[in-house]
Amino acid sequence: MNTVRFSTDKIVNLFRDQKVATLPQLKAALGTDIAVTVFRKLSTLPYRSSYSHCGAYYTLDPIAQFDELGLWSYRDIHFSRHGTLLNTAATLVSQAPAGYFADELESVVQVAVKDPLRQLVNTGRLYRRPLTGRYLYCAVDRTRRQEQWAARQSQHHQGDDVQAAKALFYSLLDEQQRRLYAGLESIQLGHGGDQRMAQVFGLDVDTIARGRSELLRAEVVRGRVRRRGGGRVAVEKKRPKS
Repeated sequence: MNTVRFSTDKIVNLFRDQKVATLPQLKAALGTDIAVTVFRKLSTLPYRSSYSHCGAYYTLDPIAQFDELGLWSYRDIHFSRHGTLLNTAATLVSQAPAGYFADELESVVQVAVKDPLRQLVNTGRLYRRPLTGRYLYCAVDRTRRQEQWAARQSQHHQGDDVQAAKALFYSLLDEQQRRLYAGLESIQLGHGGDQRMAQVFGLDVDTIARGRSELLRAEVVRGRVRRRGGGRVAVEKKRPKS
């Protein structure tokens, strides 16, 4: 029995002619009714499936003109360098300087994102916390999340130059400095200061209480973000002695 050979040139030419294509169109171009044959040929090419329309459209990377966020739209069909809508949402939120509200992200990706965002939070890929009656979605990484929260607070207090400046200054500090600065602000506020600073800076109340305590007891470690012995054990120390 002779083996039927399908050339990838046929689907490459199809993409060149119309930029995007559906699975039925790709089958027709190859002259086959078997989806596996199409995907076998696509696997040899730098192809993308759309994150809109339930992934029903395909294109090639050389054809897509991705913007600085890694997104490209052809008519009402949307593609991303990051792959699926879940991966795209996770990446864009984590990279955003001030995180995203759901409606802000929707205006960027041009599809509904509430369910994907909820799924990303539930699976631990994103973090969210309430702000002005809405959820702000941020990166999971603690340091990055604090930077995003501080940047958002700076935007939120644009009418208040002092509060905006404090939020901006906070975003420039390292881990220990942020804890101490939040603790100092809490001391100045007095009763309820820890809770108030937790809301402003996106820190845990316990972290602010620790910073406040360190300041009052003069237990500040100069020149180090963590106390000696903190963090990961050095590689040399992990090796067993011969």
